[in-house]
Amino acid sequence: MVSPARLFTIAVVMVSICAFTVPASAQQSERLETVEYTSGALRLRGLVFRPDAIGRRPAVVFLHGAVGASDREAALIGNAFANQGYVLFFPFRRGLGLSVGQGEPINPRLAAEEKASGEAARMRMAAQLLSVEQFEDVRGAVDYVRSRPDVDASRIAIFGHSFGGILSVLAAARLPTIRAVVSAATAAQNWARGPELQQLLREAARNARVPVFFFQSGNDADLTPTHELAAEMRRAGKRHVRKLYPPYGHAVGQGHGIVFTAPEYWQNDVFGFLAQQLT
Repeated sequence: MVSPARLFTIAVVMVSICAFTVPASAQQSERLETVEYTSGALRLRGLVFRPDAIGRRPAVVFLHGAVGASDREAALIGNAFANQGYVLFFPFRRGLGLSVGQGEPINPRLAAEEKASGEAARMRMAAQLLSVEQFEDVRGAVDYVRSRPDVDASRIAIFGHSFGGILSVLAAARLPTIRAVVSAATAAQNWARGPELQQLLREAARNARVPVFFFQSGNDADLTPTHELAAEMRRAGKRHVRKLYPPYGHAVGQGHGIVFTAPEYWQNDVFGFLAQQLT
């Protein structure tokens, strides 16, 4: 029998396999740019949402999950942050969304590894890919946004969801050029079956250079990662915030996507956290 969390993952994948297109109305906006950035030999693409305010602004790099994001989801995040005065960069990692054709996306590789060698092998590969090539895509995105003339390179944060939440925790330990991290629904669908992933994240939490805000919905697939990673930071004396929001929807796992489906849950807290860290 397929677990509810697994069914939710499958549903998200099915929704996200459609080609990513930016609505014509959004493309015409002076606040939106489609840009290119590099990760090694790859030429990846992303969306920049600009505030109306002039001058060098603080910036947030948003990291999507394993299957990318829709145009509606990108616009929801981008406009919310631009309206608060941030430059929001929404990069698409290799093989996904606007970066289709540049490298292979992570999920098909993991599915092939699981088919060939089992779930344990899949999770070992997930930890390795997230730690190396997927993280290089993140590094490239941060380097790009730091180079923009409208960004204050001393005030950059990362906000990641799901697989992007994993990458954001790694960034907290590895990227000295950022000031804060928001990590949502981190590893909620993979924590229990991935000891290598657990070890990778625990180490990153202990070694975090910047404050981290962890959050999840009460009916996410697994709440353990938020509790455990916050505890690692507490024991290491690192600044962090841990927040659990009310359940969203009715089924186990429905709460995994509240970054996009219920921004009213987290916006005030996240904007308040970033205002403190990026001033």
